[in-house]
Amino acid sequence: MKYKDYNDSELLSYIREENEEANEIIYEKYKPMIIMIAKKMVTKCNSIGLEVSDLVQEGMIALAEAIRTYNDIKDVTFYTYVKVCIERRMIGLIRKSGNLRNKCLNNAVPYDIGEPYSIEETVSDIINPENSMISLENKKELLSKANEILTKLEYDVFKLKIEGLNYKEIAKVLNKDAKNIDNALTRIKNKLR
Repeated sequence: MKYKDYNDSELLSYIREENEEANEIIYEKYKPMIIMIAKKMVTKCNSIGLEVSDLVQEGMIALAEAIRTYNDIKDVTFYTYVKVCIERRMIGLIRKSGNLRNKCLNNAVPYDIGEPYSIEETVSDIINPENSMISLENKKELLSKANEILTKLEYDVFKLKIEGLNYKEIAKVLNKDAKNIDNALTRIKNKLR
């Protein structure tokens, strides 16, 4: 089965008969449209931290809902119906992500200085002091490694960064240009991988 061989109403009737191949075909048919809409919308809202993949995922959910809820008795084509459903779902996600209560998450910039830590490890440090000591030793080992690899400026920036300062605060403390600090952080990240 190829989607070019069938129109939407035929595919929808096969899907209602629980034909998995027809279901896959309709997803394949509308995925490029979902991606196109997502790319167009993400350029309008890139300041709130959404990526194309987030919007594509919402678009796929909207397509599934459109397949389930479409009523061909009304004078609307499936294409028009699904396009409106996808756009509304994506706009809803954009609005939800733009809320002030999500501001901290949306403006967060990930900074990976080594292996990721899980909630379990963090909680186990509180419960088990041995884990806390191991974590402290790992931090000392990381600082020692950083001291060997990094330049003096990079090492100073690194120490301040792991203390929780952002690049603008580090620039003030070290009396350097913020752009230089930002560049140093990028170099640090690459060297410590």
